[in-house]
Amino acid sequence: MVIEETLFRAILSTKGRKTGRTHSVILRAVKYNDKIYFSRHGPDGDWFKNVIANPDVIIEYNNLTYKGRANLVKDEKLEQKISQLKYPGEKRADEKRVAVEITLYEQ
Repeated sequence: MVIEETLFRAILSTKGRKTGRTHSVILRAVKYNDKIYFSRHGPDGDWFKNVIANPDVIIEYNNLTYKGRANLVKDEKLEQKISQLKYPGEKRADEKRVAVEITLYEQ
């Protein structure tokens, strides 16, 4: 995998669950155990709902494009680890969050 950083900003592109159109957002991402993670405080965000409905995603980082497949993180300890990596030294690292794990396809 070309992404070496543990914490970085990336563009996550999802397929709209209602429109079918591509939607892109810039998010803070975490690389952990050769997977990419995106998280948020609750499951109410459009990008999160889109990923759950259509798990095939595109991640753009450092002028490179990666395709992957998302899965909802159901392990609370893993969710907590991702929050700690995403918000090092910040109080919000202890907040309950929802996360998705992206497995990148081979390039």
